[in-house]
Order: sequence, then structure tokens, then C-alpha cells
Amino acid sequence: MPSLRPIFAKTLSNLGALDENLVVIVGDISHGLLGDFRNSFPNRYFNIGICEPAMVGVAAGMSKTGLIPVIHTIAPFLIERAYEQIKLDFGYQKLSGNFISVGSAFDYSKLGCSHHSYADVSLISHLPNSQVFLPGSPLEFEILFQKAFKQDKINYFRLTENSHDIEIERKSIKIGAGIKLREGSALTIISTGAALRNCILAATELEDLGHSVEVLYLPTLKPFDSEIVFESLRKTRKFISVEELSSHDGLYNLVLKGSLGLDGIKSKQLAISDFISGYGTYAEIQTRAGLARHQITRAGIDLIGK
Repeated sequence: MPSLRPIFAKTLSNLGALDENLVVIVGDISHGLLGDFRNSFPNRYFNIGICEPAMVGVAAGMSKTGLIPVIHTIAPFLIERAYEQIKLDFGYQKLSGNFISVGSAFDYSKLGCSHHSYADVSLISHLPNSQVFLPGSPLEFEILFQKAFKQDKINYFRLTENSHDIEIERKSIKIGAGIKLREGSALTIISTGAALRNCILAATELEDLGHSVEVLYLPTLKPFDSEIVFESLRKTRKFISVEELSSHDGLYNLVLKGSLGLDGIKSKQLAISDFISGYGTYAEIQTRAGLARHQITRAGIDLIGK
């Protein structure tokens, strides 16, 4: 499964050649990957080091002057460690910028909980002028970033090292738009980001067992496409949400809000409910969190049977 970082670097280089206001600020990460941008535009590339709150403050100053900052490092350090600065420097001052994290929830599965981030999407979503993207493939990132980076928003792109590898039509990738990947009538499976891969595998298994499954995919969580959710649940009345996010405030809550007005909805949330201790492969951590293909299939069988 390919990482999204190479297309991130390529996209920055392409846009940097077109817009001299684009600046890149990193927290001592991805120097090799961003080498083309750094070499082409040395006066627009800044390594602030492992000083994430200061990195955000520098970016806010640049935004105040009319530059378009791209702030980049690992998710827990970018969002959780520097959240007060993001809130004060960007949120309260109504500034715009692009925050690009790597590591996703537990992509750094062999580095332990210090490199995990489950609440990042929730934190950024609390800021009034924010947009939140969880692209699960290089194409999604390329299209969404190109459309969003110059908007006067706080854009958060949560990049994954484990692309879902599912083919999605270019024309269906739009800011704030959900995507229906399979049509069904008995159950809706709803996912975002890298979680889509296991959802498609589980949907195939459920269909092989004779169940009609609809699959919705939401690469944008804010703004959220409530309409596609409502229309699907009006038909199936059952859903499973699958997310590499905290169970306390993420995709499941957004889907519930999207279903308001519908009676008799039955649901199952598959999300991260606790700190994930220990180490392992990405697939092993998925299983530990309850997000593996067979766990989605089992949840679907249980829900359809009720």
C-alpha cells in the first residue's frame, strides 16, 4: 500500500512553481522527500526543528503577511502538542494555513503510543474556520489539496502511510462530498481514510453471504456530507462506522447527526476506544483496535441479524 507522502511532495513542488506565496515549514522531518521544493525555493523552505508550538507561531506570522503556509510534521506533535498555538494564533486571529500531518492514527505502529494520534481530527474540527481531510489515496490528496490550499481556511490533511488502494473516480473527489462506492439495501458501511480498504473487503464477504451492503466513503469530514448519509440510512436503517479515530468524537458522531429525522436506526461503531499499548505491524494494530476486515464482517452479521 503506497504512502501519500511522495504525492504530497510532488504537489508542493508543482504548486510552489505556480504560486510564490506558498511557503513550507517543517518540524525536522521529510527533508529528503521535500528536497525538490527546498532546492527549487530555498527562501521558502524553513526547518524550525522539534519546536512545534514555535513552528505554528512562525507560520501564523507568515499567514498574517499574506503568505500561504504549509506546516508539516507527525500528527501528535503537530496537532496535540501545538494545539494551543493553533487555536490562538490561527483560530482566534482568523488566519489561514495548511496543516499536513503524517503518522495518521497508528501508522507508526512500531514506535508506540507517543507517535499515535486519535483525537487530532476532533481538535481541529472545533475551530470554526477549519476544514478536515482524511485522503486515503494519493489521488485524493492531490485533488483536495489543490482545491483547498488557497482558501481562507485552516485546512488539516491527515496523511496515511497505508493507502487503501481502492480505485476512485477523479470526478467524484470533491471538498465536502461523500462517495458511494457500492449500492446496497441491508446495511451501510461508512468509512474514511485508510479504513476503507478493510471495509471493502468486509462488504465483499458479506455480499458473498447473501447480504446487500452499501459502502460510503468520506475523505472530507469537515464539511461533512450529511445528505449522502441520510439518503443511504433512509434505505438500509443500519450502519457500521469504521474509523481510525477516537470513539469519543469522530465519524460515528457525524453520521448520527446526519441521520437525525430517521426512526429505528441501528448502528455499530468501530473506532479507537483506548490508548493502544505495545507495538506491532499496522495490520496487527488494526486488529487490536477492532478495525480488521474480519471484525467488520462480524459486526455486519450481528447487525443485520437484529
